[in-house]
Amino acid sequence: MSRVVIVTDSASDLDPASAAAAGIDMVPLVSTFGDEEYLAGVDMTAEQFWARLTAPGAPFPRTAAASAGAFQAAFERAFARGAQEVVCITVAGTLSATLKSAQIAAAAVPGGRVHVIDSWSATMGQGLLALLAAERAAAGGSASEIVAEVQLRIPDLRLYVALETLEYLRRNGRISGARAALGTVLSVKPIITIVDGLVEQADRVRTRSKARERLIELLTVRPLERVALLHAMTPDIDAFGADLARAAGFDRAAMSVHLIGPTIGPHLGPGTYGAVALFRHDPA
Repeated sequence: MSRVVIVTDSASDLDPASAAAAGIDMVPLVSTFGDEEYLAGVDMTAEQFWARLTAPGAPFPRTAAASAGAFQAAFERAFARGAQEVVCITVAGTLSATLKSAQIAAAAVPGGRVHVIDSWSATMGQGLLALLAAERAAAGGSASEIVAEVQLRIPDLRLYVALETLEYLRRNGRISGARAALGTVLSVKPIITIVDGLVEQADRVRTRSKARERLIELLTVRPLERVALLHAMTPDIDAFGADLARAAGFDRAAMSVHLIGPTIGPHLGPGTYGAVALFRHDPA
C-alpha cells in the first residue's frame, strides 16, 4: 500500500466502493429520520436515502457531524495497514463540525503524522480533491507534497447546482417560508455555489431550461481538467452532461457521475443537478 493514506468523509459524495478502490477511507456523517439514525454510506446508501426522503409521510432528515472517534478509528486502520502518514480532507469547516472532529482525532496521534485539510467545499468539490490526493499518494508522493498540491488546487474548484425547489432550503432554515412560497409561484430555479466554504446563490432563473443554460455558462468560464456531474435522482443528468461536454470541448466519457447522498441531500432536495469543475491550473 501507499505510505500515505487518504481519508475523507461522506459529505464528499464519493461512492464507498469507488473510494475504497482508489485507496480512500471514508468516515460517515450521521443522518436521522425521526428517531432512526444511520451512518451515511454504511447503513444507508444514496439510493435508499432518496427513496426514504420521497416516501409519503416520511420525516424530514437531519444530519450530524462525524465524530472524533470515527476519525480516530480511520487513522488507526491506516497505520495498522502500514501507512506512515495520513492526509485527511474534510467537508468545509464552515458547513460542519466534522473538520473539528478530524482535528481532535489528528491531535491525538503522536508525531504529527495526520494532516487535516479543510476542502472549503462539499460533495464532489471535496471528493475531487480526495481523488487527486489518492492519485498522488499512489504515485509515491509524500504527505507534505500531497498537502501542498491539494491546497494549491482548491481555488481551481467550482461547484454549481440548480435546485428544483426552494422547499428544502426553507426546511433547513436557509430562507423564509414566504420567500420559498414566492419562489414556487414564480418557478424560480436558484443556482447554488460554495464560495470560501459558504453556500451562496450564484444566480436564479425562471425555468429549468434557463437553469441548464446558466449552469453550462458558469462551468465553462475556464478550460476544464476534471468534471464530476452531480444529481439527486435527476433523470436528465446524462443529457446535461452531454450538453456541458459539447460546450466545453470536453470528453463526456471522462465525466464521472455522482448521486448526491444522505449528508448533503437534505439541504438540496430531489431534482437537484449540476457539476463540480476542476479547472486547469493557471500558475499566473
